[in-house]
Amino acid sequence: MSTNHRRWVGALLWALAVVLTLSLAVYQRRSGPTYPLRGELTAQATTAPYKLLRSATTGAPAEITLPALDGVEGSLLWRRYPSREAFEEVPLRHQGEALVGDLPSQPPAGKAEYYLTLSGAGDARIPTDGAVVLRYKGDVPAGVLVPHILFMFTAMLFGVRTLLEALRRGPGQRWMTWTTFGTLAAGGMVLGPLVQRYAFGALWTGVPFGWDLTDNKTLIIFLGWLGAVAMLGRSGPLSKAARNMGVVAAVLMLMMYLIPHSMYGSQLDYDKVDQGVQPEDAIHQG
Repeated sequence: MSTNHRRWVGALLWALAVVLTLSLAVYQRRSGPTYPLRGELTAQATTAPYKLLRSATTGAPAEITLPALDGVEGSLLWRRYPSREAFEEVPLRHQGEALVGDLPSQPPAGKAEYYLTLSGAGDARIPTDGAVVLRYKGDVPAGVLVPHILFMFTAMLFGVRTLLEALRRGPGQRWMTWTTFGTLAAGGMVLGPLVQRYAFGALWTGVPFGWDLTDNKTLIIFLGWLGAVAMLGRSGPLSKAARNMGVVAAVLMLMMYLIPHSMYGSQLDYDKVDQGVQPEDAIHQG
């Protein structure tokens, strides 16, 4: 194979890896329980899109907004989640070109469920069934959150590229595997717990301390790539078993990323809070 041909093959494989990684990243964001609920509001032959928050930062009310179409008024109804409390009503106020309702702040991992009732619009209730569940989190410094996201994205990209390299028995599998492992270790096993600590008050809520699905997914992926680098080593020819372990680690990673992000995450137990337990000591997974 000529040098130019190898370069073209490499470029195509990197392009494919980028497309697959971006697709996975979008799926992770859109499929999780914290992605905003989107829809359209129609009144007097005018239609406008809206999005309802499902995640907010503790310390200030979450502003729930709808487009302020002519003749539309309404209320925000909310209660703590999970609970059987009566819904409290908050009138929506006009703020610029939006109707806004303030959802009261909750401690980190606290959740609130809410819906909106409207007059003058085709939809008298949003959503039409059930309620939107919003989870509050602590403020995560950008100096921790941004590197965490960059490392995790890089690990995903190199993991996908490693899979493609292993399937074609290419020469770059070893360094790609080590890059995947290193960025995953930094993003998932070092910065990930720090993000969790700032957001919900605990460094690790996966096995053996809990069943947080995001932490457990990260652990499974990390162990898969740990096995891959252990078998590949730092030098020498690549055995068939070592190449196959790289495929297993990458496929395992892809399977874990098909599970929506933030599923079965930290949740405040309001029954314990009402009994006098401090909020930071009343968090479990749910």
